[in-house]
Amino acid sequence: MRILIATVTAGAGHLQAAAALEEAWRAGRPTDTVERVDVLDFVSKLSRKLYSEGYVKVIDHAPELYAHLFKKTDSPALMRKLTRVRRTFAGRANAKFVKHVKAFGPDVMLCTHFLPLEITGAMLAKDPAFRPFTACVVTDFEAHALWMEPSVNLYCVAAEETKARLVARGVKADEVVVTGIPVAARFSQPVDATTVRKAYGLRDDLPTLLVLGGGFGMGPVAEILGELDKLPTPFQTLVVAGRNEELRRELAAQDRKHPTHVLGFVRNMHELMTIADLLITKPGGLTTSEALALGRPLFILNPIPGQEAANSDFLLQHGAAEKANRVEDVPYRIGQLLGSKKLAAMARAAKQLGQPGAAAAVCREIVMRSEPRL
Repeated sequence: MRILIATVTAGAGHLQAAAALEEAWRAGRPTDTVERVDVLDFVSKLSRKLYSEGYVKVIDHAPELYAHLFKKTDSPALMRKLTRVRRTFAGRANAKFVKHVKAFGPDVMLCTHFLPLEITGAMLAKDPAFRPFTACVVTDFEAHALWMEPSVNLYCVAAEETKARLVARGVKADEVVVTGIPVAARFSQPVDATTVRKAYGLRDDLPTLLVLGGGFGMGPVAEILGELDKLPTPFQTLVVAGRNEELRRELAAQDRKHPTHVLGFVRNMHELMTIADLLITKPGGLTTSEALALGRPLFILNPIPGQEAANSDFLLQHGAAEKANRVEDVPYRIGQLLGSKKLAAMARAAKQLGQPGAAAAVCREIVMRSEPRL
């Protein structure tokens, strides 16, 4: 089979999910032809910059605007009315990607963002001979209406709640399968925690907090560290600033009351999460799924209205996270958690929710449903 995994640079999660799917497909079916592509690699540099950086800037500087747009567009009825318009615009604006897809000739289109779904829908409407099996992998715990494309043959979702939402909105139940959100295979592999702690100069007798700024180093990371310094309870902190080098330098230059280790972009997140007693993070779908796969509890600070709020609600409902809406609440709330029975219960709940084999499960479902068509 020929498998095209299509994604978009709009936050790091879509890319990570696509990479996890490629890894799982190659491991399970090494003789298949697999290609992973970013739709934005086929547009102008200006368009790419506007799409990828514009998303980050709106999230970071105008979350209220993002929340408004998120809510207004989360309407299946509206999306159905706009299907033709969305497809037409997506197809014309991404003509180079369309050409690439036709040249590749996929048996399966596996999409971790809604934009390639719209483009695939446009191609299906125009060309009766173009009929790949189209799978949509929703990368959050709630499916926004933008993910709903009539051309989709199979939705792979995070949880039963996600499936129920899609079915309630008109998707056939047998076209939705609960697989979990795909994470890399390393999140299911054993880690020597003692060796990792030693590599970072961490003490074995202190609880470890892992503060994550996401792939783009977003969020009030500096403010969080400032508030954590007010905690009287001894602990140590690992901070990941992502690709935000300016933030990394700023944080590294500051003195802290508690032992603090500041890192930039890392490729061993599975190791860092494994040695952490608690993650302080934005509740993105991929970060959340990685943490759950390792049984790590989360502390969420002021989630952005939209998919982060929905992810937060899911975690809180299942007891795998705690949330604060203001950074000044951090010292008291974290102080109450460290070493408590509640923190241990949160870790158990996280482990029960975790689906480290999600990527392989997605691949199995697609193979089972698509092969009879070929």
